[in-house]
Amino acid sequence: MNPADWRTYLVTQASLSGGRSTEEVVRAAIDGGVDVVQLREKDTSARERYELGCGLRGLTERAGVDLIVNDRIDIAEAVGAEGVHLGQSDLPVSVARDLLGSEATIGCSTSTVAEAERAEAEGADYLGVGAVYVTESKAVPEENSGIGPERVREIAEVVSIPIVGIGGITAENAPEVVEAGASSVAVISEIAAAEDPAGATEALSEAVRDGESRA
Repeated sequence: MNPADWRTYLVTQASLSGGRSTEEVVRAAIDGGVDVVQLREKDTSARERYELGCGLRGLTERAGVDLIVNDRIDIAEAVGAEGVHLGQSDLPVSVARDLLGSEATIGCSTSTVAEAERAEAEGADYLGVGAVYVTESKAVPEENSGIGPERVREIAEVVSIPIVGIGGITAENAPEVVEAGASSVAVISEIAAAEDPAGATEALSEAVRDGESRA
């Protein structure tokens, strides 16, 4: 699936999943219509992430859902994921492209206009822009936390690749993020910690469609 066609993007984190396994959450999110799953699980070993990734690949492939691996180009390649998502401290996008090839989907986390322009120039397929709102789901430097829909809009005005809004996103605030220029939104706890992850995914998709109608 082209990143421009994504609406809901689940980032996995077992520690925020209310005692459920990552596989359980992903199955429920798939039932709810999620478009892409990012394997994160930063507190696990490479072997554990690889084994989990193999299992998730089976789930996502059958459902026609994209699988992206956070940071680890080697694990993305080993499990047959669609691609990788890189941060500012990871290998450059251009290096990932050389290693994974032209068909891979490569995303890059950005918080500023300059970072976004550089990632696009290096060949990123999409940008993860945030943290849009303050979030407790992951450690974010203070200067990159709560950048707001205004920054999303500023970045959308200078890049031509899809933007995924991330950081403190909920079904309530997703429409304004999409209205500002994001084509999809990424969440951890909004789906993973929800009492009904499938229903939460559906609500998030509806919120993105609401934002699309306002844009």
